[in-house]
Amino acid sequence: LTPALRAERSAVGVPARADTVNLLLYLPAEVANGELWPTILYLHGGSHRGTDLEKLKAYGPPRMAAEGRDLPFIVIAPQLPEGEIWTDADLLIRLVDELSARYPIDPDRLYATGMSMGGRGAWYLAYRYPERFAAIAPVAAFQPLSYWASSGRTRAVPIRAYHGDSDDLAPFAEAVRMHEALQAAGGRSELEVLRGRDHFITDVFEDPELYRWLLRHRRGAEDRR
Repeated sequence: LTPALRAERSAVGVPARADTVNLLLYLPAEVANGELWPTILYLHGGSHRGTDLEKLKAYGPPRMAAEGRDLPFIVIAPQLPEGEIWTDADLLIRLVDELSARYPIDPDRLYATGMSMGGRGAWYLAYRYPERFAAIAPVAAFQPLSYWASSGRTRAVPIRAYHGDSDDLAPFAEAVRMHEALQAAGGRSELEVLRGRDHFITDVFEDPELYRWLLRHRRGAEDRR
C-alpha cells in the first residue's frame, strides 16, 4: 500500500440532524496492519476557510502528506465554512469519534495542533476536552486567560506552544502569560520562542522534533523521554 491523502465529506451526528464536514484525511501506508495509529487533528488558520480543500495543503501536515511524505500518523484536517471559527469543540470530537469507527485511530494518542486561528482551536479543545487528548501543540496562538484562570482542566494535558517574539497579530506577551499561568497552576506547559519571528511561523510544522514530541505522550501517562 502507499500513503493516501483523500478528500471526504463526513456526516457527523444523528442522520436527521447531521452536520456535514469537509476534510482531508491522511492514512499511512501501513494503516491496514491491524494496529491503532497515533492521530493528529489539524486545525487550519483563518485564510483557509471555505470549500476549497486545496487551501489546506499550503503548510502543515496536509502539505507534507500532499507532497508524498510518509507520516507516522493518521491526519484529520477539517475545513471550516467562510466566517466560522474553531469554537464548536463538540462537533470536532464527534468527527473524531465518527472517523474512529472506520479507521484505526488510537484514542490514547490523539493530538491537536493548528496555526493561528487553528492554534486557538487546539487550545480550546484542551480546555473543553482535556480527557481526550494526549498532547497539543498550538502555533502562533493564545486564548483569553479567563478560560483558564479558575480551571484546572488542562493541567494533565502536555502543551508545547510555538510563538514568535515579534508576533503582533497574536501578541507574544499573551502567550507568555498563558504559559506562566499554566505552569503556576501545575500544568505541563512548554513555550518554544522563535526569536525575531513574526506571526507567520508555518515552518514549525517542518521540524521533526514537533512530531517526536507529540509521540512521547500518551493520554493519562507520564512523558516518555
